[in-house]
Amino acid sequence: MNLSHEVLELKQQGNRFFSLKNYEEAISCYNKALLKNDKVTTIYTNRALCYLKLELWDRVIRDCKLALEIDKKITKAHFFMGQALSELERYNDAIVAYTLAIESAKSQKQHFGDDLHMAMRKTKKKKLKKEEEKRLAEEIELQTLLNKLLIEDLEKKKSQVLNPNEDEVVEMDNGISELENQYAKHIETLNSMFTQLDDRRKQRDVPDYLCGKISFEILKEPVITPSGVTYERADLEEHLQRVGHFDPLTRVPLKREQLIPNLSMKEVIEDFLHKNPWAEYY
Repeated sequence: MNLSHEVLELKQQGNRFFSLKNYEEAISCYNKALLKNDKVTTIYTNRALCYLKLELWDRVIRDCKLALEIDKKITKAHFFMGQALSELERYNDAIVAYTLAIESAKSQKQHFGDDLHMAMRKTKKKKLKKEEEKRLAEEIELQTLLNKLLIEDLEKKKSQVLNPNEDEVVEMDNGISELENQYAKHIETLNSMFTQLDDRRKQRDVPDYLCGKISFEILKEPVITPSGVTYERADLEEHLQRVGHFDPLTRVPLKREQLIPNLSMKEVIEDFLHKNPWAEYY
C-alpha cells in the first residue's frame, strides 16, 4: 500500500519513539496516522506491540483484530494476539492464535526463528500448570471430604458401641479400640494414595530439550543437523521444502541428505515416556 507522505512520516516518528522505549508517544503518533488512513495493518501491529510493552492486553487484542479484519495473513497480529491472550490466561485461544501465526509464517516463508514455537511451548506449559493447580485443589477438597466422612462414620459406629440396643452385648473397650485402629488404617491408606498422586504430579514437566524446535511437540523421530541442533524429522523436512534449504535456527545451508538420526536422543525420549506415560498427551 502506498502511504501518503504525512502518514509515512507519522509512522516513522512512532517507530523512532518505540526504539527509545517511549511507548506512549509512539502510540500517539500511530493514532494520528490511523486517523488519516485506517487501512494500514503495520500501524495497527506497531501500536499493538506498544500495548504489549505497556501490558495493556485488551488493547493488544483489539488492534490485532483490526489488522486481521484487513488482512487475515498478518503473522505479527496473530503472534501479538497470542501473547496477550496468554497473559489473560485464555490459553486455548492463545494456542489457536499461535497456530495461525505459525501457519501464516510458513505459507509466506517468513522467518521468526524459534520465537513462535517458543511462545507456543510456554503457553502450553502455563495451561498445563493451571490445569494441574485446579486438579490439585479438587484432589485436596476430595481428600478432605473423604477424611471427614471416615471420621463421621467412625464416630457413628463408636456411638453404636457405646449405646447398644437392649438385645446386644458389646465389649465397649475392645470394640472402641478395634474401631479406632480399623479406621486409622483406612485413613492412612487414603492419605497414602493421595500422597502418591502428589509425587507423580510433581514430575509432570517435559524438559525443553525433548521437544522439537519447530513443532513444540515431544520428539518422535529426532534428527541432528551439522550445526548440532536436533529437530523432529518431519518438521525439518517440511521447512526445507517450503521455506528454504537452511537450518531454521543457525541459518547455515542445509540439505535433506545431511540429516542424521539422533539415536541417543531417541533413547532418552523413550526412557522418559516409559517413566512418564502422561507425557504422551503433553
